[in-house]
Amino acid sequence: MTSFQSTLGDEPGIAEELAENQRAISIAEFFEKNKHMLGFDSGARGLVTAVKEAVDNALDAAEEAGILPDIYIEIKEEGDYYQLIVEDNGPGLTKESLPKVFGKLLYGSRFHVREQSRGQQGIGISAAVLYSQLTSGKPAKITSRTQEADEAQYFELIVDTDENEPEISVDETTSWDRPHGTRIELEMEANMRARSQLHDYVKHTAVVNPHARLELREPKAHFKFERATDQLPEETEEIRPHPHGVELGTVMKMLSATDSHSISGFLQEEFTRVGKKTADSVIDAFRDRYYGREMSWTTPTGSEDANVATAVEAATANKGAEATTAFAETIAEAVADADRIAHHELLEVVASSAESVTEEYGTTFGDTVQENAAEAAWRTIAGLEVEEGDEPHADEEPRTVADLYELTDEATSTRKDDEVVHAFATRLAGKFEDADDSRHRLTCGRLREYVDRAADLTEEYDDVAFGDTARENVTDAVWDVMVTVPDDPPLVRELADDRDAASDLVDAMRATDIMAPPTRCLSPISADLIEAGLKKEFEADFYAAATRDAEVHGGDPFIVEAGIAYGGDLEAEGSVDVLRFANRVPLVYQRGACATTDVVKSIGWRNYGLDQPGGSGLPNGPAVIMVHVASTNVPFTSESKDAVANVPEIEDEIELAIREAARELKSYLNKRRSMQKRRRKQNVLGEILPEMARKVAEVTGNDEPNIDDALARIMNNVLVERSVEANGDGQAVEIVVENHSSTNESLELTDIVTAEPTHLSDGATVVEMDGEWFVKWETDVGSGDEAVLEYEVADDASFDLDVKGVETEKLTVTDQ
Repeated sequence: MTSFQSTLGDEPGIAEELAENQRAISIAEFFEKNKHMLGFDSGARGLVTAVKEAVDNALDAAEEAGILPDIYIEIKEEGDYYQLIVEDNGPGLTKESLPKVFGKLLYGSRFHVREQSRGQQGIGISAAVLYSQLTSGKPAKITSRTQEADEAQYFELIVDTDENEPEISVDETTSWDRPHGTRIELEMEANMRARSQLHDYVKHTAVVNPHARLELREPKAHFKFERATDQLPEETEEIRPHPHGVELGTVMKMLSATDSHSISGFLQEEFTRVGKKTADSVIDAFRDRYYGREMSWTTPTGSEDANVATAVEAATANKGAEATTAFAETIAEAVADADRIAHHELLEVVASSAESVTEEYGTTFGDTVQENAAEAAWRTIAGLEVEEGDEPHADEEPRTVADLYELTDEATSTRKDDEVVHAFATRLAGKFEDADDSRHRLTCGRLREYVDRAADLTEEYDDVAFGDTARENVTDAVWDVMVTVPDDPPLVRELADDRDAASDLVDAMRATDIMAPPTRCLSPISADLIEAGLKKEFEADFYAAATRDAEVHGGDPFIVEAGIAYGGDLEAEGSVDVLRFANRVPLVYQRGACATTDVVKSIGWRNYGLDQPGGSGLPNGPAVIMVHVASTNVPFTSESKDAVANVPEIEDEIELAIREAARELKSYLNKRRSMQKRRRKQNVLGEILPEMARKVAEVTGNDEPNIDDALARIMNNVLVERSVEANGDGQAVEIVVENHSSTNESLELTDIVTAEPTHLSDGATVVEMDGEWFVKWETDVGSGDEAVLEYEVADDASFDLDVKGVETEKLTVTDQ
């Protein structure tokens, strides 16, 4: 004991003195001293975070009200401070709710709702108000008008950090030209060193919210992003938690709060995707864990069948010889009809036999008689110890040993000889015979203990290895023939107070095959809009996107989407640009702490055609990789919501989504390399063949041959050849398509003609526009085949042919 410890007891009341100094603090007071946790750790970042929180709130409010968002952001220098103004056209806030929304932390409507939204905790905008008052000492100025109101409400307020309540200094009505919406003005100590992050946030918000109009005005820049569509994101609906993602503590809390009395009702009422049939499956899986299964033994056959009848007859007294024999034989016949039978199934057979014999003979076989009959039959079937006076034959092996020998022999390696397998089966049968529960009811864990004990003894006495794989295989083989018991599960109130039973229920839910959660609670961007957003923002040569199916984490469904842009005007030097989004919100900070970045770094990008020095880390090259996580509850690393946490289920889906888009990139790059090689070869031939043609003409004295046909055949190209011949007062035009490639090709030809064409071939159409006629023709040409387009036109016509559907490198177009 230290000298300090030895003197503590000399000062009476020290514990009481320490206790007097302890007190609770409000959440606002906590974040007042830990504002960095909310993303307000510097003037530069604080300004960006305040913009983000205000814009996120505005987008959520407008979308929930079915209004196309129109958001104005302005940043002005005000002496030593910056003034931030964010104005929207949302539904507005009532006079009662407005002060709490902006002046009370952890106040909101979305925390308990399983439905995708940008805000979740009710901290963001009130934290911006708190940061503003801490750095400038000035209140937030808020104007809001609801659709029904004649005037707007105007408040000036701060957050009372001691009580976590709004402290209102001005409360009045005012006129406002907007019919509805909200405007907030904050003055704060800040700077514009994070201007690029601010611009990125607004631009990328516009990319993933094409239905919104955004305007940013700051001291050195002015941006306007018009909406690209009038289509609001698909409306989401609140859902219940999914059984595959909830933790034990959450289930116990739900069990205590539910109004349901039965487990079946609880499952159907409190969880999504659980109907009566699924609930029954979960309850069966729960029974296996809570009660265990009963071993089903093979039933006696042949002469052994008589043993069951004899045992039952001997155990049945005072029922008349004829009725007793009929009772025993009925049981034996029903047992023999089953391949295997468990104890509870035997009870059903005995009860059914008693009922049928009673109807026929008028003799009642009561519960006691049935119990005695079932016990006698079970002893015969399960090979339990014989009653006193019954001497088995010396060479008679218990039927259970033979049963377990067959299961073990099939489940273990052929390298184990029969004697070893037989010895193991005998020892395992002994464990069943010695069991306290004569029904042979076991949990899977208890069965594994039986198998391990029998295997240990086999290794000890027979000097043969019985490894973990063999033990696991035997356990699975025996468990598969065991039968779920029909016992009624406990009531919900009993489970709520029993941690082990609740744990069994959670395990049963996770083990049951349940349909994936509905996605109506989510509003993913969709692969098409991701590509459209990338095309809007980045000039590239290639775009690809993928949207995964919904998965579950913590009872909450989520969807991961990914997109890739490559080439074009993208920066070729350095690492690729990684765009991270969560619930349509750009994540501009803490890139290195985000699961998205970790996954991108972990992928082997060399397999997809990108340079990756060292084989890990961010790849290099002219590419943008975009990842969006949509969830009813995105697991962020902190309250500032800058990075997605490293949740294995989410990381797996991020990787699969990225790889799905990356496979398209790989195909594109492989094809591009192939086309580049083809182009080089074609260029070489284009230089050699004309020279050869000239030499041939000189030697033969003939005209130079047309090399286009030869080039098309050598390169396996698609040859499109136009010929024009005089035809009376006009010209006959023939366009021949010859497919020299090894695959079928689909072509779309457009011949722009300066005179009206007539007598078109079947399948061709013509459209006149500004004095020109567009002859359009689509055709499929098999490998080695040809197709012909014909039409007539005036003598003075000129032509301009455009061919689509075939890469330029695989196409040869000639005019004669």
